Amino acid sequence: MIDNGKSLRDSKLARWTALGIVSFTMMAAYFFYDAMAPLKRMLEETQGWSSSDYGTFTSAYGWFNVFLLMLFFGGLLLDKKGIRFTGVTATGLMVLGAFIKYAALSGILPTDGVLFGLRYQVLFASVGYAVFGIGSEVAGVVVSRVIVKWFKGYEMALAMGLQVAVARIGTGIAMLTANPLARYFNDVSGLLLFGVTLLAAGLLSFLMYNIAMDRRIDRQTGNTTPSSGSEEEFKLSDVKIVATNYGFWLIALLCMLFYSCIFPFLKYAPDLMINKFGIDEEWAGVVPSLLPIGTVILTPLFGYIYDHKGKGATIMLVGVLMLIGVHALFSLQGINNWVYAAILMMALGVAFSLVPSAMWPSIPKIIPEKQLGTAYALIFWVQNFGLWGIPLLIGQVLDKFCKTVSPSGNISYDYTLPMLIFLGLAVLSAVFALLLRREDRRKGYGLEYPNIERQKNTPL
Repeated sequence: MIDNGKSLRDSKLARWTALGIVSFTMMAAYFFYDAMAPLKRMLEETQGWSSSDYGTFTSAYGWFNVFLLMLFFGGLLLDKKGIRFTGVTATGLMVLGAFIKYAALSGILPTDGVLFGLRYQVLFASVGYAVFGIGSEVAGVVVSRVIVKWFKGYEMALAMGLQVAVARIGTGIAMLTANPLARYFNDVSGLLLFGVTLLAAGLLSFLMYNIAMDRRIDRQTGNTTPSSGSEEEFKLSDVKIVATNYGFWLIALLCMLFYSCIFPFLKYAPDLMINKFGIDEEWAGVVPSLLPIGTVILTPLFGYIYDHKGKGATIMLVGVLMLIGVHALFSLQGINNWVYAAILMMALGVAFSLVPSAMWPSIPKIIPEKQLGTAYALIFWVQNFGLWGIPLLIGQVLDKFCKTVSPSGNISYDYTLPMLIFLGLAVLSAVFALLLRREDRRKGYGLEYPNIERQKNTPL
């Protein structure tokens, strides 16, 4: 222990430094996650991809997480082996998967031929994205656990909000720069190589956190075991404790439905701008970039409000209701002004700030700290069903029901039906937000109470 019986986590500078280091790693992950979104049209024109190919590739992010239960095992690994080992493994997988994806698009791997009904290029790029998806999602679980470790009893919602905000900067940069960078390199693969380099820097950043911060705080707090900080050793029976918690499933399903309306939408948003609002391909990512840019300010703000004023369940419900309104307005026909699109995207950014700012800090109120690694992993696993299924569905719908080929061979898409699908998912998410609010009143989780006031009376 350091002076006066305090540990490093009691230092504001140390807490925020730790947050900044791990947030950079997630920013790099989000950049790579969204880097291909503005390039759907380029992939169709230069690589011969269809919307179904793009949907399959985008859905591949969740392949291994959903069907091989990699997120579940990632959560077990975190609870058993701890933050340092699991974090390095996850960030290493991100780099590996990103490189496979780069190799597929650069021609290092074979491009001709068909396997499992997919062209080699699409298949290899999808496999790389799936490996990246394992690392990215497990890294997200690890970073959530890092924040709880450092900020429990302090500004936890604000810290989680800031981490989300920094990560969204990666999305904003990807939306703004992907098309110009791809054109500068005259190839999609050049952009991907830049992304691989950024992820390698994120890996080094996490290694620096391990050495400079995590080992030191464990020594100070007397935690010499490899676990993530709980005093009792993890047992497999803990999974049952999490899985039989009704409140946990309400927040997990809310998470899946909400993010299914956001992340898959962003994958198609630049193409929506081209086809519905007539924005030039080179600038199609600018309007979608307004969403993450807005969250940079608003997510920490709403987190601060939750920390000091409470109303977490209400904040989530308001965000979901805004999401319904935005997708309903996007689905309207006959309105194709880019200013209208920009206003809706900024409103979506507000909704995107409200829900995560209250949702992630609410989980430690529902689940005991000892099972947090498993709980976060299970929530991310459930979320990945949406990240896998919805992009695949949208790609198939676009090809089968929304595609028009002009006499000159130009392809265009009517996005009304896809937007109605997103609207339906948003309505379902509102149902679970209402159920969670009711369950909080029944069980007394404290979602409507301030985080800091509640945690001050909670043993650390």
